[in-house]
Amino acid sequence: MNRHKKKREKKKRKIRRIFLLLFLIIIALIGYAVFQYYQGVKGAGESGISNSGEEIEFNGAKRLDKVNVLLLGVDSRGEEQSRTDTMMIAQYDPKNDSAKVISLMRDIYAEIPGYKNYKINTAFFLGGPELLRQTIKQNFDLDIHYYAIVDFKGFEQVVDTIAPDGIEMNVEKRMSEKIGVVIEPGLQKLDGEELLGYARFRQDAEGDFGRVKRQQEVINALKDEMISVSGVAKLPKLLGTIQPYIETNLQGIDLLDLSKDFILNPPDQIDTLRIPVDNSYTNTSYSHAGSVLEIDFEANKQAIEQFLNGEAVTTETENDTDVTEDMGEQP
Repeated sequence: MNRHKKKREKKKRKIRRIFLLLFLIIIALIGYAVFQYYQGVKGAGESGISNSGEEIEFNGAKRLDKVNVLLLGVDSRGEEQSRTDTMMIAQYDPKNDSAKVISLMRDIYAEIPGYKNYKINTAFFLGGPELLRQTIKQNFDLDIHYYAIVDFKGFEQVVDTIAPDGIEMNVEKRMSEKIGVVIEPGLQKLDGEELLGYARFRQDAEGDFGRVKRQQEVINALKDEMISVSGVAKLPKLLGTIQPYIETNLQGIDLLDLSKDFILNPPDQIDTLRIPVDNSYTNTSYSHAGSVLEIDFEANKQAIEQFLNGEAVTTETENDTDVTEDMGEQP
């Protein structure tokens, strides 16, 4: 009888030790995450920008199956008014583990609510992310649920935190003009400053079209690095690092839910689309706006709908011939 009692006690002690061990592991993981986060905050220092704290309820979006986030890249957020250099709409579908990015060319000539027609990036200059959201909705009938404005310095910090040895890119030509760095052609690893320069370069025949293509390449390269084992381990530090350089209305539990879903169910590839699509625009100019892209909004709205529904994107040429575009490799 005593022997059976001792056996039960021994079994209980073993179970308690297992639970204690699991508890200690959880505490250690939480402690590591907090430490990494504050290391990131400390590393970012006093530079960058502070979040305004303002939360814009874009369409009251909460717990959506598909989330549309307006991603904006700016040179400096210290100014009261600035135009955005980069405009992307990222859609993540956690149920299907899919991610898509739509790049909007900044010279699209668009209707801006309450103002006369102008380049679409002027909406941000006139009324920040809310007016840009309204402009996108009015011209493309596309709902935006959240926004994130990232200072370009923050982009550099993200790259250097997540990939201290750099991100591998195949540079097709020498790049130096108006990007602050010199990048030689060839397969190589680029640090944060160099990768930003690569993504922003437009001093060639392709202009903004080439820049958008490279930005989409960079997005996929960063995704691969971020969901790697080493990248996931650095995620808490990354969040702390980028905090001073980002303003967003994606806060608290929404941010954690979205980050958790993306890390646990990463997409194999981020499909990309450039707006305007081929054969849907002309180059023109106006005295008040300069050189702009006059686009066929109906054709581009159709392309966006096809793209987000996972269909092949088709555009109609002047000769009524359908042209099918590869969703994953838009020029």
